Amino acid sequence: MKCGTCSGSCPSGRVVAFRTRALVEARATGTIDYDDPSLWYCTTCYTCMERCPRSIDITDEILHIREEAYRLGKVLEPHKAVLTYIWKTGHAVPINDAVREKRVRLGLSEEPPTTHRHADALAVVRALMEEEGVTNE
Repeated sequence: MKCGTCSGSCPSGRVVAFRTRALVEARATGTIDYDDPSLWYCTTCYTCMERCPRSIDITDEILHIREEAYRLGKVLEPHKAVLTYIWKTGHAVPINDAVREKRVRLGLSEEPPTTHRHADALAVVRALMEEEGVTNE
């Protein structure tokens, strides 16, 4: 069954050259091109999984493919940058001075009560990353 519901309902596919169904088929046939940047276009919104009439865990499969790509050293530079931010701060998007100022204007602490203020939590994040083979390299 190749109904195309996954590709047809993919929000990324409307904007970039990403065809969910083609990636799932490549997975099934063992013909994945780990150099194809489109495997990183999935936003993991899970719409494809919610709408799949066969209940295929499409997004989970895409995430597995990405793990394989990472282990093969086939990661786009922006994704490497995100991993670096997570390693350094525990966050995918680093906090900046503008955000700190806005938090203070809103009556919040300058830094959120996350890894920014809890070094022990950052150590846990790094340990989890290392356990999965992700390092700050």
